[in-house]
Amino acid sequence: MKEISVQDLNRMREKGENFQLIDVREPHEAEIAEIGGELIPMGNILLNIDRIAKDKMVIIHCRSGARSASVILALEKQHGFTNLYNLKGGILAWAREIDSSIATY
Repeated sequence: MKEISVQDLNRMREKGENFQLIDVREPHEAEIAEIGGELIPMGNILLNIDRIAKDKMVIIHCRSGARSASVILALEKQHGFTNLYNLKGGILAWAREIDSSIATY
């Protein structure tokens, strides 16, 4: 599975690169903390395949990186995606390394 660091994601944002960021956490988690990803909870991801880009880099994140990794494995195996990247350490790593104002839970 391909991964991307929070530092690389931050650089990509600063450069205005074209990618999709998907948050697979639950809505109540997104209310606590978010980094601008499109919210598609893990349990709904397979019902929302049409919302996931196939023509550009897609970075998937969760709280720590575990759920997003599971989602990526399922999407790659069941739907043939090859453009998915797991945000290493998830939103916790973002809060720790990029933006300390992001709440952790």
